[in-house]
Amino acid sequence: MSIEIHVPDIGNFSNVEVIEILVNVGDTVAIDDSLITLESDKAAMEIPAPRGGVVKAINIAIGDKVSEGTLILLLEDAGEASVNVASAPAQPKVSGGAAASVPVTVVTPTGLEEICVPDIGNFHDVDVIEVLVREGDVVDAETSLITLESDKAAMEIPSPKAGVVKQLKIAVGDKVSEGSLILVLEVAGASPEAAPVNAVAPVASASLTPAASAPAVDAESFRRAHASPSVRRIARELGIDLVKVAGTGAHGRITEADVRNFGKGGHAAVAQAPAAAKAAPAAAPANSMGIPLITQPDWTQFGAVETIPMSRIGKLSAKHLHRAWLNVPQVTHFDEADITELEAYRNSLKDKAKSMGFNFTPLVFMLKAVVAGLKEYPKFNSALADDGESLIQRKFYNVGIAVDTPDGLVVPVIKDVDRKGLFELARELGEVSKKARDGKLKAADMQGGCFTISSLGGIGGTNFTPIVNAPEVGILGLTRAQDRLKRVNGEIVDRLIQPLAVSYDHRVIDGAYAARFVSHIAFVLSDVRNLIL
Repeated sequence: MSIEIHVPDIGNFSNVEVIEILVNVGDTVAIDDSLITLESDKAAMEIPAPRGGVVKAINIAIGDKVSEGTLILLLEDAGEASVNVASAPAQPKVSGGAAASVPVTVVTPTGLEEICVPDIGNFHDVDVIEVLVREGDVVDAETSLITLESDKAAMEIPSPKAGVVKQLKIAVGDKVSEGSLILVLEVAGASPEAAPVNAVAPVASASLTPAASAPAVDAESFRRAHASPSVRRIARELGIDLVKVAGTGAHGRITEADVRNFGKGGHAAVAQAPAAAKAAPAAAPANSMGIPLITQPDWTQFGAVETIPMSRIGKLSAKHLHRAWLNVPQVTHFDEADITELEAYRNSLKDKAKSMGFNFTPLVFMLKAVVAGLKEYPKFNSALADDGESLIQRKFYNVGIAVDTPDGLVVPVIKDVDRKGLFELARELGEVSKKARDGKLKAADMQGGCFTISSLGGIGGTNFTPIVNAPEVGILGLTRAQDRLKRVNGEIVDRLIQPLAVSYDHRVIDGAYAARFVSHIAFVLSDVRNLIL
């Protein structure tokens, strides 16, 4: 009896291109053997067989567009029962994109618990860049299990309980969201029973762990490579870095033959390029914005060099700041504030704050002054809507503080600054700065900012131009306050002057509005009593 095999639920994808057919007529397939590979603009996914049998006819071809329900092939039943219940179609194996929407039921024996990705804020389809445990590892509650990296933050996911890792369900390069299964944990103190033989396990991730004997391959390379999950698996088994392999498939896709030829040292994909193409000068590589990149010469011809990998935070910051610089037409306005009286008031309270367990820094007053400015000039507390034709006006006052850490710059957000007193803010600043330096910030700690302060006061400098932390529209840069002689009421007196530098998004804010905003901040800082106005 022939059985029709259709494309299962593949989430929100439709009209997805068939880029590989992995079986031939006459092939015998088993449950979960991959039949075809699909590729959308967001993900590559293999469609597995929901049952075993012999392929009698193939009803699609490479280049076809398919959606849920499209007929793939006819299968002659080999007497093997389906792994899925009738109402739950086979789950595609996804690489580099969102997971399919229909979950696979997992039967968990007593004593075993599924550990899933918790609430990570507004982040979705986040890259897994590190798996920090192995099967058999004993973990405590709060032990970090995996590290995730979005375009804005890197975050570690801790274990909610202590126990032994029985099964890993995730691999480097996978994309996860809240609820994604990380691993199965045998909870400490439990007495697990034998797992049922017919327990249904999740479909394996398309990112496979390389064999122990294979050389280590950079996971980041696999994320960038244009290859299907099956080709990635072969490359991992052979220990081949896909970035170094030229693809001969459609749209430059790397095929299995490309990988195997590269593994033999043939570099066939490159060797097969037409002679005319080899002779033509290579175009300068371009980034995602289409702007030609600046490439590096071979520095070794001039002397000794060393390649030092950037930290995760450094790589994240570089990408985010590059996007902000390319998208935001920013201008910086400079001004000064006389903080002589404010500094005297702060010094009078430093010892009291110290006795309470925290430092009383000038940044506390800057937070309050910024909020006063945001209230008086609300465009600085807005965001440009995606259509570019309206403003989203925030009614809350959350201020990000750029913190220098051993791994790079991070920006935790102090929430509801307008509702907190000076000492409360000082205590919170100390706590969040320590968390940042210790690498303990969570995703929620860095979300929801309306405006950012970047202070170099403890380091030095006379002024600088901070880059707007998009999608915010303004940022205040602070350098070290300077002692200056000024004429006040006809007398030359020594005053403490604080430089102010506010960069702003010129699509939202014009120069006059920005000048008034900065002037208002200077006014508030000039007399501590102005903070209560």
